[in-house]
Amino acid sequence: MGTGPLPVSEQGLFPAEHRALRELYAFGRALGGHWGRLADRLDPAPDVLERGVAASKQLLTELADRTAAYGLHGVPAATGAGVWTSRLRGAGDLLLERNQALRSAVLDAQHVLTLLAYLHTLAAKRDDAALVAWLGGWETQMTALRDDAHAAAVAEADDPERAVQSYDGSRLGRAGHKLQVSLGTLGEALDSRAAKRRS
Repeated sequence: MGTGPLPVSEQGLFPAEHRALRELYAFGRALGGHWGRLADRLDPAPDVLERGVAASKQLLTELADRTAAYGLHGVPAATGAGVWTSRLRGAGDLLLERNQALRSAVLDAQHVLTLLAYLHTLAAKRDDAALVAWLGGWETQMTALRDDAHAAAVAEADDPERAVQSYDGSRLGRAGHKLQVSLGTLGEALDSRAAKRRS
């Protein structure tokens, strides 16, 4: 696959690839942190969450080996950004119901999967067969995790009462959930009133 004279960085990567690999450190770490927090608080927690945490750790370990060959590193800054992203997500999760928290986990996996596919295409344009193969393997693994997380989120509909419970059973989690329910009720009332005025 010839690419012509496309510019590469000092590390032999496209600039877009260089940045996206650092993003992979951040979002891979964010997925592991977020899914770990969900697994700790959901009862019962779908096993896909623990598998996702383990996969995140493996991805980051392998990524460090891969990118070191290009003189590119992701610790501490890029992975640190992932830690903060995960913590911010965790704070926002306090408002969520169980089903909402699981659906947000699917989005984490989709984000990483899209990044992997993007990087796969960039590496293919440079004819980097080893990186293409590695990224393709992770696309396969992340697709399976995303699909299993999706199935777990959809399965929440089997128990509608449990699905709308606070995802975090702590005092703070219950308070956040109560606030979210109150805001939702207020929003419904406002929308109903606006609909009546329009008709």
